[in-house]
Amino acid sequence: MEKTNPMRILDRAGIGYTVHDYSASGKIAAMDVAEEMGENPEEVFKTLVTQGKSDRYYVFVLPATCELDLKKAAASVGEKSVAMIPQKELQPLTGYVHGGCSPLGMRRSLKTVIHKTAADCNRFYVSGGKVGLQLELDFKELEKVLDYVLADIAR
Repeated sequence: MEKTNPMRILDRAGIGYTVHDYSASGKIAAMDVAEEMGENPEEVFKTLVTQGKSDRYYVFVLPATCELDLKKAAASVGEKSVAMIPQKELQPLTGYVHGGCSPLGMRRSLKTVIHKTAADCNRFYVSGGKVGLQLELDFKELEKVLDYVLADIAR
């Protein structure tokens, strides 16, 4: 299997992870991915990219079972408001396509907020950097390779 940016980052840091392939049958919603993998959707996290009123970009990572609360998200990064970026802007900004966006290895380092429930997860799944690929790792190890804050960002 060809290594993706997130895998290379974890490898360089000596962080163990398990690769999970799933059928990329056109369904890329996090709930569908969790179901396809047969995993707890509260441990399968999706990565969303927004833009604030200040024009800064932000990354929010939350469980498949949750929806991003834009007001809470904005407050967590000190913005008046944030909005999801248009899909066509995702790849030029992050290097990832919709459904394969990982908080690890983006083209630009963006302020990242992870939903507070991640700290309580036995297992933590995040995109491996392409559709059809998830990485399972110990959430506590993530701080070695990603600068983030924990906050309640879901509604």
